[in-house]
Amino acid sequence: MLKRGTSCPGDVSLRHRGLCVTAAGTVVHGKLEGGKRVVKGMRSFEEIPHTGRNGWLNLLKFWRENRFQQLHKHMERTFNTLGPIYREKLGTLSSVNIMLPSDVSELFKSEGLHPRRMTLQPWATHREIRNHSKGIFLKNGEEWRADRLQLNKEVMMSAAVKRFLPLLDEVAKDFCRMLQTRMEKEGRGEEGKCVLTIDPSPDLFRFALEASCHVLYGERIGLFSSSPSLESQKFIWAVERMLTTTPPLLYLPPRLLLRMGAPLWTQHATAWDHIFSHAEARIQRGYQRLSTSLGRASPTGTAGGHYTGVLGQLMEKGQLSLDLIKANITELMAGGVDTTAVPLQFALFELGRNPEVQESVRQQVRASWAQAGGDPQKALQGAPLLKGTIKEVLRLYPVGITVQRYPVRDIVLQNYHIPAGTLVQACIYPMGRSEKVFEDPLHFDPSRWSREEGQRAEAAGFRSLAFGFGARQCVGRRIAENEMQLLLMHILLSFHLSVPSSEDLNTTVTLILQPETPPRITFSKL
Repeated sequence: MLKRGTSCPGDVSLRHRGLCVTAAGTVVHGKLEGGKRVVKGMRSFEEIPHTGRNGWLNLLKFWRENRFQQLHKHMERTFNTLGPIYREKLGTLSSVNIMLPSDVSELFKSEGLHPRRMTLQPWATHREIRNHSKGIFLKNGEEWRADRLQLNKEVMMSAAVKRFLPLLDEVAKDFCRMLQTRMEKEGRGEEGKCVLTIDPSPDLFRFALEASCHVLYGERIGLFSSSPSLESQKFIWAVERMLTTTPPLLYLPPRLLLRMGAPLWTQHATAWDHIFSHAEARIQRGYQRLSTSLGRASPTGTAGGHYTGVLGQLMEKGQLSLDLIKANITELMAGGVDTTAVPLQFALFELGRNPEVQESVRQQVRASWAQAGGDPQKALQGAPLLKGTIKEVLRLYPVGITVQRYPVRDIVLQNYHIPAGTLVQACIYPMGRSEKVFEDPLHFDPSRWSREEGQRAEAAGFRSLAFGFGARQCVGRRIAENEMQLLLMHILLSFHLSVPSSEDLNTTVTLILQPETPPRITFSKL
């Protein structure tokens, strides 16, 4: 038992009326009464620092000051002003925001068997008014768990990764061949010393869509050809429009906007309609292809010995209805383009402006590739700096800037009482850039993750949350991680990267974090 005046472990310690509490709310003096923890000196929920009690006035201020696009910076400033926990109310949405790993650990310990995160009500309303089934992203409870367990077998388990990794590797190689061809046509300099300076973001979006289609549908769609289809470009535009229109709709009743015919809602719904029609066409083609090859099914569960993609695997096994398969495949497609293409922009930029880091990663990749004998899985396993590069990019530029949970029991965070059912957001953009959490946080250092392997799993795990945590982590995580690592591996094997400007990138938030202006990258043939 610690005495008054002694220090507490953890990131932050408090001494309040003789009570010692760590950042995660570990109570040193406390007792149970009537099944509830009564903590001496524990402060009430209402005492948590806040940004204003009137949610509608706060929302108006957000719109007036354009804070939605700078929500990550707003969070960072608010933590600096109010401390490591604060409450915020915007329109109809109220949350408690935290940023210290030990607090996040306490939150996840109370997530229960069926973890809940914030429902994206605009998405849910679209499914309801269009009579579409909901995928696991929009489900909760036992229904969510049953569907999630089936999907995990095809996208998260090691056997599934082994099946789809060669498909991602093929697309990554083709991307580099396409880049080499473009360099020969558009590059500057003498033959053999050609350089190409471009905004690679359109190519990265095409790569992400091509890779997603290959894994999900088991087919290529030819986006690296000289004339990629207008259909695919429209799909990318629709995803971008859907992401852009989601945040403002989170704080307003979607059905009211629907009745009013609000342009914002119309744009959002139209974007989703296009995403669904694109996915429907692909799913129908996949269904027809699978139907013709079922008679040639092999013992490995692939039609005719050929991997039929996640769609084919789900259809063959028949554990989910066709409507649920469609719903989940559509969500995976919609969530699998920008969320990999944008981090790849940041990765190329950071490697380009940190040449020593780039060279150390390249040397490890070369050695691993040489020993792997063409096996992409072995090549990735032998290059931990590649995985560290992705983790470091997502530390500084997380795709989603928060991870949310509703605790199933009352908890204590920073000596404040948090009632069960409260929306609590772990704010991972401020966490990733905090000196309280990371040493030299603004320094891009992929090797920091290798050094942390000797630390406690809990301490390390709750510092890297870009894909979420536990049973409700991103279902497309394995696809995204391997997709990004494989592309970076083949780029580093073929090209040297540099940047015309090494100035920090200005970033903005739609539903995801992205650069205000995509960085230009210079590719030089090795």
